[in-house]
Amino acid sequence: MKKVTCFFLAVLMSVPLSRCGSPAQTMEDGTGGHNDSASDTADSGADTENVRQISVRGSDGQNIVFQLNGSSAAESLYSQLPLTVQVENYSDNEKIFYPPDELDTSGSPLAEGPAGVLAYYEPWKDVVMFYGRCDGAAGLYELGDVISGADQIERLHGEIRIESESERKDIMERPDMMEKAYRMGKAVWLWTEKFRYGQEGS
Repeated sequence: MKKVTCFFLAVLMSVPLSRCGSPAQTMEDGTGGHNDSASDTADSGADTENVRQISVRGSDGQNIVFQLNGSSAAESLYSQLPLTVQVENYSDNEKIFYPPDELDTSGSPLAEGPAGVLAYYEPWKDVVMFYGRCDGAAGLYELGDVISGADQIERLHGEIRIESESERKDIMERPDMMEKAYRMGKAVWLWTEKFRYGQEGS
């Protein structure tokens, strides 16, 4: 009788122990899934923060914004900003300019698409802004796409200014930087006028 009682006690003690293990495992699995989801969300947020945009400003007030695609060629261009260069016409659908240094095209995708494609033509070492369709060509690599001001590309001429869009916004949003830029511009203008009058007087 004593042996039977001990057997039943052993069975009763084993039941709750086995049931506790299962929910604990389920909770652990559920927690793991939640962490994976949070990780994916964080990665997605990080990707959004790493998106690079550049602005191209023309002499007549044009302001065109391109979003870069993160390729090695796009990063090579971004690392050279800000730039002040001459824009040129080419064919009937392109505006081109020459960055100071060649771009690294390793692993970069070939360019093809509608108007607004930003590309790099490796054989000529020039950056191309398409205001008409880009049909693609050997050695033509995609840098990104226009996100605003596509209709202004065709009107670009002469000198253009290319900057990181985030840095340009930071300056515009900081009154102290705007004031500093204004004072510097005024000082340059006064110096220029003084020099011009001095030349005329002599």
